[in-house]
Amino acid sequence: MSERGALRVRLDQLVREIAKFGLVGGLGLLVNMAVFNLVRHTTEIPVVRASLIATVVAIAFNYVGFRYFTYRDRDKSGRTKELTLFLLFSLVGLVIENGVLYTATYGFGWDSPLQNNFFKFFGIGVATLFRFWSYRTWVFRTLPGREAVQTAESFLEQRRPEPERSGEPVAPRR
Repeated sequence: MSERGALRVRLDQLVREIAKFGLVGGLGLLVNMAVFNLVRHTTEIPVVRASLIATVVAIAFNYVGFRYFTYRDRDKSGRTKELTLFLLFSLVGLVIENGVLYTATYGFGWDSPLQNNFFKFFGIGVATLFRFWSYRTWVFRTLPGREAVQTAESFLEQRRPEPERSGEPVAPRR
């Protein structure tokens, strides 16, 4: 494949990844905002605490979506490490997201329902940039080229039928 063709394939893969990440993230955004507003308007829990609850619910929703939809083709060998890194980077995203809301609410006194929703949404946007980079770089890593080839070859070896024995020696498999 030419260098230009390889670049085109990588660009297409990145566009698909961003689209899938955006779909799961968009649904996670709806979950986050719905839980935030439900908790905020049906309880006496302060705004940032309500936001923390909503963010945790959205993190759980997003992990399932990312693992089984967006990054289902990625390395699955170290689930404990993957989940630990996902939670670590999600925690950083939680701090970014809710730090924006905290600063707006308690630093500037912008505490109306409209302002709460705006800064919650804005904080999610800033945190999403960090999450996209960290999840694809550290959590849902692509298999290294050599390992991916070995995995594919072992799969093909398992599925290849045995050659018929006609009395002639058969070359050994590598």
